[in-house]
Amino acid sequence: MIATKEKYVRQMPGRLTGQTVDSNGKRGFVLTLATREQHIRREKATSNICTNQALVALMVNIFMTIYGKVGLKELAKQNLAKTAYAAKQFGRQGSILFDGAPRFNEFVLETSEDPYAINSRILGHKIVGGLPLKKFYPELGNASLWCCTELTTRTAIDTAVGVVSESENSIRADQGESFDEDGVSEVLP
Repeated sequence: MIATKEKYVRQMPGRLTGQTVDSNGKRGFVLTLATREQHIRREKATSNICTNQALVALMVNIFMTIYGKVGLKELAKQNLAKTAYAAKQFGRQGSILFDGAPRFNEFVLETSEDPYAINSRILGHKIVGGLPLKKFYPELGNASLWCCTELTTRTAIDTAVGVVSESENSIRADQGESFDEDGVSEVLP
């Protein structure tokens, strides 16, 4: 149940979703409530979700028409390959969390330094870094979610890995560790 005073009706969300269980026992989400004004009186609607859905549907239609079945398959392969490469390279500098979990084009990287600081340096190279996860999952500490798509270049991956490497090496040096060229650390006296 949901209730409100008449004067607050226009401030309520235009759509509410609910959680349910499907016939196979899997969790799913359904549209529980949608105001009719969403479809009839758009100028007074409390959100623009109808317009957004139409735009996204149009973009998907154009995208799939241009790429076709073979193109989409190739696109997926590129995403998988670039993500595997990036995770391997980043894994040499930080720690890849949930490494055994299935993934498509994202992975979680844990570093010694705060991801926001790393991202500000990476942005200097015109590359968007990983999404810091501390806000959503405080228990993950300095973890960030990284994504590779068909637009991600090997140069961008290598540059971002270089920035993370500098950060990790600097922190380890501050802690009294040195690194040889093979990346094997030894503690200094």
